[in-house]
Amino acid sequence: MTITIGVHNSNPTLYYLSRLDHAAEELAAVGESVAFHAYTDGVRTGQLLTEGLIDFGGTGSTPPVTAQAAGHDIVYAAVSAPRPDHGALLVAADSPARTVADLKGTTVHLAIGSWQTHLVAKALDDAGLSYATDITAERGGPDSERLLRSGALGAWVAQGPQLAAALRTGGVRVLVRTGDVITDRSVFFTRREVAERRPEVVAALLRALRRADAWAAAHPREAAAIAADHQGGGVDDWETALRALPWHIEDVSEGFLAEQQQAADVFVRTGFIERPVTVADAVARRA
Repeated sequence: MTITIGVHNSNPTLYYLSRLDHAAEELAAVGESVAFHAYTDGVRTGQLLTEGLIDFGGTGSTPPVTAQAAGHDIVYAAVSAPRPDHGALLVAADSPARTVADLKGTTVHLAIGSWQTHLVAKALDDAGLSYATDITAERGGPDSERLLRSGALGAWVAQGPQLAAALRTGGVRVLVRTGDVITDRSVFFTRREVAERRPEVVAALLRALRRADAWAAAHPREAAAIAADHQGGGVDDWETALRALPWHIEDVSEGFLAEQQQAADVFVRTGFIERPVTVADAVARRA
């Protein structure tokens, strides 16, 4: 059997795993081979798992919640350590906004459906505001930084090398540090049948993830050059961003599940998902 791992640019561990031999080696030890399926939008991970196009994937915190809300029977396999400086909610340096409450009535650019939605929705909820009604959330793009600096946006969520470049260039200010609102973990998940019938496969994949993380932590400049060549951006900014990541895989904890449940509750209140989700359902049942 071939185990297919989903890969997209926004999950750094899987991105580097797909360029190393670790998954093939660990899966061979349990009698399996590996293939990688590249796609562009991590929000689709739950759908791809259900359709059988991939057997294992990873995203930020929001896509597993929206996958459950869409009826996909996913199971959490592991999470990264918290990534407090992976991203930030930025405003222009001369913006009058001093708190999240000051964003009411403005337009915010973010990667809708990604962990960034969790950040913005939770920050607004903590301030007594609603993601659905108190801001205009728009999908960010290549012009987001320019629009922020021009005053056309209230705020922009930047991450990775974009965040490093924006802070290096100046003219922007961190309004919300991600780690002050959510833990912002990478989240790895699979189909229930894989998690419950093939736990040795999941264990092999987690060993591979840990090896990929160890490689990235030990080779930040090489990893930065790979990403810059493939995804664009400067090597120095990529290295800054990669050095800010924890490169450590953890078990799924009660604390993580509680944070995910809190996100799901905020999402349903704002209409981002259409029905309530019980996050604890996305855990493997033990025989």
